[in-house]
Amino acid sequence: MTRIGIADTTFARVDMAKFAIDAIKKNSDAKTERYTVPGFKDLPVACKKLIEEDKCNIVIAFGMAGPKPIDKQCAHEAAMGLQTVQLMTNKHILEVFVHMDEAKTEKEIYIIAKNRAEKHALNALALLKGRTELVKYAGMGRRQGKEDEGPIKA
Repeated sequence: MTRIGIADTTFARVDMAKFAIDAIKKNSDAKTERYTVPGFKDLPVACKKLIEEDKCNIVIAFGMAGPKPIDKQCAHEAAMGLQTVQLMTNKHILEVFVHMDEAKTEKEIYIIAKNRAEKHALNALALLKGRTELVKYAGMGRRQGKEDEGPIKA
């Protein structure tokens, strides 16, 4: 049975994990394991536990950063921790962070968070199919959270 770990935080203002879990259920029979922690910097250990203890094949890590420099610093530190866990476990962890200054209104942030969560859930499913599954999209300017940019043509 394929297992997808979902790590999220109570600090986030949108329940992005719910959107991802719904997308996974709609598109596969994979089992999800959710681990919610207080904040960004708790995500790396949650992801490591999901991989090692819950035997997840891949993990999606959700976080939301405020607009202040300290928020961006915490997000960066969490990202570095997630990269370390990926290298330690040889498993993908899709970092799905939303920054509050990506948009001007809370409604726009909600839309970005939902879109990013759902698209990364589909990316996780694609990665589980194999290393060539996403090749057809290479260089296509795909985006998570907003509309795709499309490729640059000569």
